[in-house]
Amino acid sequence: MTAHARAAIVTIGDEIVTGDVQNTNGAWLAKRLEALGISVTLQLAVRDDLEQIVAFLRQLIPTVEVVIVTGGLGGTPDDITREALAATFEVGQEVHRPTEAQLRARFRRAPDYAARFAQLPVGSQPLHNPLGGAPGFAIGNVYVLPGLPSEMEAMFDEVVAAELPGDGLVPIASWRRTWSTDEGTIVVALEEFESLHPQVGLGSYPTFFAHGHTVELVLKSRDPRALAVAAAWLELAVDEIVARSPSR
Repeated sequence: MTAHARAAIVTIGDEIVTGDVQNTNGAWLAKRLEALGISVTLQLAVRDDLEQIVAFLRQLIPTVEVVIVTGGLGGTPDDITREALAATFEVGQEVHRPTEAQLRARFRRAPDYAARFAQLPVGSQPLHNPLGGAPGFAIGNVYVLPGLPSEMEAMFDEVVAAELPGDGLVPIASWRRTWSTDEGTIVVALEEFESLHPQVGLGSYPTFFAHGHTVELVLKSRDPRALAVAAAWLELAVDEIVARSPSR
């Protein structure tokens, strides 16, 4: 990977797209990837639709160094992620015999059901699931993990993360602070900040309450010194504006 590796996160499942289940996996993965120095350029939620998954992945895979896919690794009819990845890479599926044997031994009450999890795309590498049954797998630059958050997080930290950093990746550090004000009051400082510190990312996130407003400012950078200098400037500039504001 390069020193500025990019990643995309794809969550598969009708329940995510329709809002029946909150996509906590995407937020968790984005934070972990940035901590490893990998910039997340896109998050995408896709229905359990084979053609749609394949179309999106084929467009996405060549544009980033890493794609993390979560969801759809169970054994029910709507769990089509293994089939979709095989179609994406134009390969068939085959039973990974060592994985099948492990699953049958582990799930003696339903061995045939568990064995379905071992039907992986040809050429893929199984990824051990420390907490659950369905293994993940890696193929090309794509890592496929379960949708259940506890299993996904354990697999990423124990199996996938060690494969990702490579040489030269610099973690993306962040700084944040919240003020009791509104964006219109401090926008001048934000505009000046961007001209003075273009190498540091700035995000402004307002919240509106009946008793008043708040704004959380978040800075991100791969350069700790640049981040510290920018944060010090921003705190001073915003503090001065807020102190002069009639709304205080």
